[in-house]
Parts: sequence; structure tokens; C-alpha cells
Amino acid sequence: MEFRVLHRESRTAARVGQLQTAHGVINTPTFMPVGTHASVKGISPQELREVGAQMILANAYHLYLRPGHKLIHELGGLHQFMSWDGPILTDSGGYQVMSLAENCTVTEDGAEFKSHLDGSVHHVTPERSMEIQEALGADVAMAFDECLAFPASREAVEPSVRRTTAWAQRCRDVHRRPNQALFGIVQGAHYPDLRQKSAREIVSIGFDGYAIGGVSVGEGKPLMYEMVEHATAELPASSPRYLMGVGLPEDLVECVARGVDLFDCVAPTRHGRTGWLYTATGRIQIKNAKHVHEEEPIDAACTCYTCQNFSRAYLRHLFMSRELFGLRLNTIHNLHTLTQLMREISEAINRDHLNEFRGAFYARRGITLSGNAETVGSTSGHPAFRRTLEVPV
Repeated sequence: MEFRVLHRESRTAARVGQLQTAHGVINTPTFMPVGTHASVKGISPQELREVGAQMILANAYHLYLRPGHKLIHELGGLHQFMSWDGPILTDSGGYQVMSLAENCTVTEDGAEFKSHLDGSVHHVTPERSMEIQEALGADVAMAFDECLAFPASREAVEPSVRRTTAWAQRCRDVHRRPNQALFGIVQGAHYPDLRQKSAREIVSIGFDGYAIGGVSVGEGKPLMYEMVEHATAELPASSPRYLMGVGLPEDLVECVARGVDLFDCVAPTRHGRTGWLYTATGRIQIKNAKHVHEEEPIDAACTCYTCQNFSRAYLRHLFMSRELFGLRLNTIHNLHTLTQLMREISEAINRDHLNEFRGAFYARRGITLSGNAETVGSTSGHPAFRRTLEVPV
């Protein structure tokens, strides 16, 4: 894997880059749709290409439980299994072990848990996580880490950070697949000094790229943005930076400005299935009665297949009728909107106009930036900002 920074924005930490992988070049910053079970819900690989997706994420925890990493390896690896010839990143499963598994017990060795599928007992160590991800054959694997829920006491976070560092070193020691990059993960919850400590320790081990984990777990946007700043300040500028589980439009704008290159999130596909659709002026709920007679598309400026062919009235009819086609159309639109947003952000970075782009982005949504609009994060404490950006997931 090779990463090159092509341009750095003059007034923020944003940058445009290229990430070379075994399955192609990724232009960054970029958003990765989530295909947890080796499938992005409601959309085909061909449609993913059409909406502009460059790289997708699959989850090692889920694929280990079903159908099993050994079976996927026997069938030619994850790319062939899911018929996706582009780059793939696999999450190590640390978050899922903590959030989905029943009766999980964490020790210095690893995590023992009961499967959420059938209650069977499993023991996952850093070494086991590497074995699983190497068998899956993704272009980028993630080190096994411990993710804590919010809020977490300092007494719980300090040993968790030490454990994450130790596990990261063990992952680095045993990782052998030559055409697979390995990223380390920064933890530290909502404690600035522990975020910085974790970042320094993970960087000292040496990885192909670095991820920021344990955010967007209930801490709120201002605190999330603050933790991203503390982490990215310690990460090498020559390496790709990945913010895990974050992907609402405003989060992409804010965190690219803070130096992040890669994002993933289930939000655009989940919102598509629950009727929340992204527009240039904010989000709409397609089931609302006001859309019954609306002949216009979701977003008049959008060039996606959905907006070029279907009205809001038709999409509302499909949603209220529980037609699967409607959920697919919603998902296509939301993913296209995010990939187009990332292209627009990249263009703004190349012109050194990201602050102006950011101001226009909020102005279209009826939000006036408080304080100095030239300062990234100037909206952090603004009540209207927080209230406007709160959406159901």
C-alpha cells in the first residue's frame, strides 16, 4: 500500500491524497459504504460503482460467525465471494464484540463472548483476528482493539488504552499477508490526554495507516470533533487517517477539515431504509404527508438514478407500501449524495476554499456559523448547530 498527499489546504488540516491498494487507487478524502455481511444493504456492486463508491467495508466479526472466514478463503477470498473488484477494508470486530455479543469477558489475552446468533462461545485474540482478516483477503485489515461505550470512567479507559496498545503490537507482530495493509486504532474515549497517549503509542508501533475509534458512541458532536483533533494532531501526515463509524454529511465536512481521509458509516443505508433522505438543504423524511403530491425529485440538483427518474410522491408511495424497490432507490440516493459531497469537498480543498465551502454548506441548511467562520470548529458550542444536526439513526 502506498499513500500520497497531493495537496494540503492552506487554512485547515484538510488534504487531498491517493491511496494505492492491491485492488486499485482510492482518491481521498472518501466515504466507504458499509457491507457488514459482505453486502451493502439494498444495493448491488454495480450500483455501488455507479454511485461513485471507491472502497467498501466488511466486518470480520460477522463474517467469522457466518459463513466463516475459512469458507470465504476456500471460495477465493472476499473480493470474489461478493463480486466486488475494488478495494475492501475489514474491521477487526473489536467494536462488535463489545456491542453485540452477550456476556463478553475481556482479558489481557483477548475477548471471550457468546455469539449473538446462536449463543456459541468464542475466544478472539489479536492473533485470531489477524488470522481471520488475512483469510478474508481484504486490502486493509484493522488491528484488534477495545472500544468502550460512552460514558466511560477514567479508571476503565486507562487499562483499555494499555490493552489496545498491547493488542496492536501483537497484531503487528503476527500479520504476514504481503498484499494487505494493516491499520492501528487510536482509542482513549473522551479524555484528551488519553487520546494523545493512545495515538503516540500506536504510532510508535508503526502501521500502514491509522484509525480513530471509539467515537460517535453517544458523546455528541462537539466532543467527537474535539477528540478527532487531539488524535489527528499526533498522527503522521504521511499516513492515511481513518475515522471509524462516522459518516453524516456534516461530520464529513467537519472531520475532513480536521485532517481525516477515510470514513465509513451505516447511516446513509440505514437512513435510506427508514426514509431519511439527504438533500442540499438538510434531511427530509419521505413518509411525511407533505410529500404526497410533490412531483419534484428528492434533490433537484442531484444526478443520481433515483432523482433523475422518480418523484418524491412516488418514493413516498413505495415507502408507505413497504416496497423493497423504494428502499433501494433511497439507498442509491443517499450513497450518491455522500460520494458527490466528498468530490465537492476535494475540489474545495484543491482551491484552498474549504472554509468557504463549509460556510455555504451550513447556510443552505439555515445555520449561521457563530464566532469566526474561518476557524474550524467555531460551531462546536452553538446550541442551534447542535440542535439542527441531531437526527435519528
